[in-house]
Parts: sequence; C-alpha cells; structure tokens
Amino acid sequence: MNTGTIDLDKGQIRIMVVDDEAFIRQALVRAINLNGYHAEPVSSGLEALALLKCTPYDLMVLDICMPGMNGVEVLRLARQIHPELSVIILTGHATLESAIAAVKGDAVDYLLKPASIHDIVATITAALHARAEQLRRQHLLHLMDEVIEALHSTETPVPKQATTPGHILQIGALTLDRHKRQVVLAGDSPHTINLTEGEATVLASLMEHPNQVVSCRQLACALWGYDLDDYSASDLVRPYVFRLRQKVETVPNNPRLISTIRGRGYSLALTNAG
Repeated sequence: MNTGTIDLDKGQIRIMVVDDEAFIRQALVRAINLNGYHAEPVSSGLEALALLKCTPYDLMVLDICMPGMNGVEVLRLARQIHPELSVIILTGHATLESAIAAVKGDAVDYLLKPASIHDIVATITAALHARAEQLRRQHLLHLMDEVIEALHSTETPVPKQATTPGHILQIGALTLDRHKRQVVLAGDSPHTINLTEGEATVLASLMEHPNQVVSCRQLACALWGYDLDDYSASDLVRPYVFRLRQKVETVPNNPRLISTIRGRGYSLALTNAG
C-alpha cells in the first residue's frame, strides 16, 4: 500500500506504533501483528521521524503525551516528511483537547486510553480502507490527467497571433504560460518546468489571487468545472498541490511559495515568490 497502490493485503501494510511506555507499545504491536498487519515499535518521536525519512509506512499509531517531543509536534513534522501518512492519535483524558485539535488538523482519528485492542484494530482497519479509497480516486485522477495530456498533444498548435490575452501570468519569481503549461522560475539560474494541465490550472488559480486563500472547492471547480463538498475537494486537490510543490519549491517538504491554510485551502505567498 505504501507504494501508491490500493492493495489491502494486511501483510504488506507497515504500521508504526509510537509510545514511550514499553508495556503499552509492545502490547499494541503484538495485537496488531496477530491481526495480520506488520507493526513495528518505536519509543520516541525523534526515532519515529528518523525512520520515516528512510522507510515507507502506511499508518502511524501515535501517543500524544510523550516526554521530549510530544505527539502534536511529531504529527506536524511527520506530515512534512510523508504527506500521505495516516495517523491515529492515542490520548489520555487530560490531553483530549489536544487530540481533538490534532484530528482537526492532520490525524485521521483518535482513541482514548485505555482503548481496547478491538477498538484499536477496528480504527486502524477503517483508516486503511479510507486511505485505499483515497488512493483509488487519486489513481483515477492521474489517469484523467494522462488522457487530457494525450488529447492536448494531438491538438493542432494554436497560431501565435491567436493566443488570448492573459495567458501569461507573472507573480514574483514565477512566470506561467498557460497555453504551453510551462512555468519559469527566476533567480540565479532561471529554469523552465513543464506542468500537466491540472497542475497549470491549480497554479494559475493561485497566481490570480496572490496572498489570498483559495479554497479547495474553488480549485476543484477550476479543475473540473463543478462544485464539490469540502472533503471531496480537499481529497482530490491535494495530489495536484503536492506535485506542484515537488516542481516549484526549493524544499518541497518545507514550502515557501504554496502555503497550506489549515481548514481553508491554499495560498501563493507573493512575499516569498520574489
């Protein structure tokens, strides 16, 4: 599953269990493995982040209250390393408010300690099925992009004099040619980057509203021409933003141009684009 497929073969799914209490950590790993998954114990947030940098995981079960780096900070940094990672928060009553805040941000669910093994495994299974459905939809979008690109490649080129006004957008260091689907990054070594139709549409929407929040619903409407609910729009737009960051950001995991505005959408930072 961590390769981007939608295979739910339990034995192929890697789960990281992060908890500083050895008894809880080992008990969770044993229970999850007995249910057919491949779980690994991790005792601290720093160890978890180090592993994520070199090993792909599908899901993380994360204790929110740990010494040193707490679960909320681990979650934030884990998202930078692995944006598609599913995270389930474990919390005591004293940290429930923080857990709910984490779920509203990046975690897929949370469980109160002491949670039964049945509840933990059921939550893991539900999260993995939701992730499989998300991957299926992303795969369909990728196929749609390929079809659109193939259709564009067979079109008769538009004569130069027939180009429409406004097909060139320039914001700070970015210059986008919407017809050619190319963006030029200015700087010490200017270079041109080819975009897909969908990537160019998303970037154009952001460039038309610099330093403003563009909602996922607005971006989805620009992409497909119809309105979606907030959840579906966010789910479908996220892969385009991820790929754009890989192409235009100097450090994709720490974006300076395309910012995520949690719960609202995305923004192109004009002050960082020059």
